[in-house]
Amino acid sequence: MQRNKKIFLIIFLIFMLIMLYIGYDISQRTTFPGSKGNLKERISTEEETQK
Repeated sequence: MQRNKKIFLIIFLIFMLIMLYIGYDISQRTTFPGSKGNLKERISTEEETQK
């Protein structure tokens, strides 16, 4: 039983490290929604440049 607990803890720690890395990676590639400014202005300028 003790050996199974050690294996479980090792797998759990590896899993958590992978999940933390993925979360950090995603957070670095995206911006916080509140820091984007006024969305209507951005949409209207994009439409004007496409026409």
